[in-house]
Amino acid sequence: MANYIDLKNEYDINWDSSIKSGDFTAESTRGYFIDTSSAVVTMTLPASPNAGDFVAVKDYARSFGTNKLVIDRNGENIQGNASPSELDQTGDTAVLVYIDSTKGWLYTQENTVPELPSALYVVATGGTITTDGDYKVHTFNSSGTFTVSQVGNACGSNTVDYLVVAGGAGGGGAGAPHPRAGAGGGAGGYRESFPNPGTGGFPVSVQAYPITVGGGGGGGAGFPSGDGGGGSNSVFSTITSAGGGGGRRGWPNGNGLAGGSGGGGAQNGSGGAGNTPPVTPPQGNAGGPAPIQNSGAGAGGGGGASAGGGAGSNIINGGGGSGSPSTISGSDTTRAGGGAGGPNSPGPGAPASPGGAGGGGPAGSSGTANTGGGGGGGGNFGEQPGGSGGSGVVIIRYKFQN
Repeated sequence: MANYIDLKNEYDINWDSSIKSGDFTAESTRGYFIDTSSAVVTMTLPASPNAGDFVAVKDYARSFGTNKLVIDRNGENIQGNASPSELDQTGDTAVLVYIDSTKGWLYTQENTVPELPSALYVVATGGTITTDGDYKVHTFNSSGTFTVSQVGNACGSNTVDYLVVAGGAGGGGAGAPHPRAGAGGGAGGYRESFPNPGTGGFPVSVQAYPITVGGGGGGGAGFPSGDGGGGSNSVFSTITSAGGGGGRRGWPNGNGLAGGSGGGGAQNGSGGAGNTPPVTPPQGNAGGPAPIQNSGAGAGGGGGASAGGGAGSNIINGGGGSGSPSTISGSDTTRAGGGAGGPNSPGPGAPASPGGAGGGGPAGSSGTANTGGGGGGGGNFGEQPGGSGGSGVVIIRYKFQN
């Protein structure tokens, strides 16, 4: 006695739960899952049918294209023809309804259901590879190559997410002949597609992608005072993040330098522009100004990925702009903070901002490697140098399993 699964549609089909892999005779109002993976199967239609009787079939193993299903008419016409019918397309499904003795059994539904594609995933090498759940993460702390050997598909993965951080800039030095505080270096440009839905996944193809990880700029000398060096660009495919703008030297006074994030200004100078060259969303912010021109003034801080640099004054030095947090690697890490400006007197200056940046004075401290943090500015006493910027990083993430 067959067991039946009641799956109702407009025909009230009762589907037989046993898989048919050999010849059999169908019953009216029944549906049959038919497996022809081993051999051709013949289904004989019901004898002496009444108008409105029907039979449904479904290619269970997607094997009709290899071994067809033969439908024996059992004395009645099929589609008006006195001959058997065949289903020989992979994925065929059909409903036959008996109409009358002239036409006999008619196909009222006949479809070939395409096979759903298997999930394929991006396959790639390069950098330091770690996993975060169902995702692989490639971290490049130095320049290298991201090599894609399989693109994948939409059922698995065919895009990647990226974080591209450029090298941070060095802080300005504060030297003779007129002691003035040096400004903080700007953070390296910060560009990320994770998890921003407005940016979305980045499509890749089978090829080798050169990865450039920008180095940090050098700190400005204390005597004679020098500007902080700009950071270098980081690059993945069409995504380029610009190096940070250098912090201005304490003497002579002047404006901070432009970059991914701008360097701070020193002694009546304005902060350097951020997001230079411009991209959307912005890759960084401007450095802070130092509006007071005297030997006791603190310098401006470098811009960061998520905030501009703080302004210096005759009382305090400007703090660096904060960096941006990201969990693209699987852990919450903040990068691309701006360096603090140099202080106006001995003792600790402004602390390092979140994002791997250097603090201000006495000698400016350096940004942390592979964060793109800006270097701190040198203090205005003892001819203090600025700190170096931190190198950048490129991180690429994609799904590799379900």
